[in-house]
Amino acid sequence: MSEKIRVLLVDDHTLFRSGIKSLLQRNDDFEVVGEAGDGLEGIKRARSLKPDVTLLDLHMPGVSGLEAVKVIAEEMPEVSVLMLTVSEDAQDLVDALRAGASGYLLKNIETDALIDAIRRAAQGESVVSQQMTAKLIQGVRNPPKAEATSGERDRFSPRERDILLSLAHGESNKEIARKLDLAESTVKIHVQKQVALYAVEHGYAQARHA
Repeated sequence: MSEKIRVLLVDDHTLFRSGIKSLLQRNDDFEVVGEAGDGLEGIKRARSLKPDVTLLDLHMPGVSGLEAVKVIAEEMPEVSVLMLTVSEDAQDLVDALRAGASGYLLKNIETDALIDAIRRAAQGESVVSQQMTAKLIQGVRNPPKAEATSGERDRFSPRERDILLSLAHGESNKEIARKLDLAESTVKIHVQKQVALYAVEHGYAQARHA
């Protein structure tokens, strides 16, 4: 990775792209290397520019963000892709992670949180919006009765349940890592990949619709 974090913006709303570009350009460690208004153009730009991080909208006309991330992840695994979307659908989250996205952020994210997420993605970390993680955690804590077998509950180790409970109380990954004497990266892996994917795949996230 170069000294500056090279970012590609892919979103069909020009005004939104302009706002993100202006925000990033106010930070010395970012360089917006390109923009695209749809998934197909985003793929082409990623191929030619090889950014460190691509911010990619999920729902766009033509080639969607989900289709685009599949291509980028397969052809350019060194490019971290962060989905930046309005969709709070848990299935969209798991589909994006399965497709190869490094993270999933909501467009109502705070400025500082977005900056931090991009920096973390550039370092190879996975990042999921706290709001989306909270929904998944709520689903795990209150699974549908049909799914709440002892075997399913036993799928989570005591340590994983400790992590989930701490997250439900609003503690950050760093605070949890310190409290449980874990590496912060270990907490992130449990929350953002394994636990989140398992929760959605087994229908826990849908508990919020009950």
